[in-house]
Amino acid sequence: MKGILYIVSTPIGNLEDITLRALRILKEVDVIAAEDTRHSLKLLNHYGISKPLISYWGEKEKIKSEDVLERLRNGQSVALISDAGTPGISDPGAVLVRKAIDEGINIIPVPGPSALIAALSISGLNTNRFSFIGFLPPKASQRKKILQDLCFEDRTLVFYEAPHRIPETLPDIESLFGDRRIALIKEITKVHETIIRGNISDILKGLEKETIAGEYVIIVEGKGKEEKRTYTDAILEISSLMKKGMGRKEAVRKVAEQYKLSKKELYDKSLD
Repeated sequence: MKGILYIVSTPIGNLEDITLRALRILKEVDVIAAEDTRHSLKLLNHYGISKPLISYWGEKEKIKSEDVLERLRNGQSVALISDAGTPGISDPGAVLVRKAIDEGINIIPVPGPSALIAALSISGLNTNRFSFIGFLPPKASQRKKILQDLCFEDRTLVFYEAPHRIPETLPDIESLFGDRRIALIKEITKVHETIIRGNISDILKGLEKETIAGEYVIIVEGKGKEEKRTYTDAILEISSLMKKGMGRKEAVRKVAEQYKLSKKELYDKSLD
């Protein structure tokens, strides 16, 4: 009989943010597959949990997933954990989950802390509809391309970002999105947790006096219906839709209806 794979969420900072169920599962499984065993030992030692560990960090994910699968085939139960939060969500784990599904292995989620949801809950921005983008590419050209495709999105957007890229990412967002409201959350649930809310321009000025360090969540308000939409905006959106594979006529029709513009005039302008 095959074993069970548990996807266990762990604290994103404060070690008290772990569920009783997660602790029970970690104590009961045969082995724990951890993104970084050195990091995970801090949590396990804190709660007196001693189990065999398998290192499961990014570059070794494809290789190590086979080791985990072999244990599952032999009937062992495995708990998969990342350094913080939920495995597979901007962390290693997705490769193993897909392979386990293909082999008919039972996968059970053990939910818990999430930087995404925690940050959204205190952002002050619309939480009814949002899109989680995760980490943007480190290369400026790739980052700007993705942001350009998102600049007309009316849902709240959530990004993760490393501290050394904050001075580059925020200006890119401002240049493509305009001076929108954002919430910048640093080191959430940790000792130096910081929440900054306001327009991007004001936050950028404030950061000049701050030490930029730690893990960040950037939450950006969606494009509001009240914002003035010009033909230039419409052409950019048509271009974005066409890059995704939509035909020009269909893209023009969709954008013209959304912006309440003349389809013929918009089509002609799109050819230019």
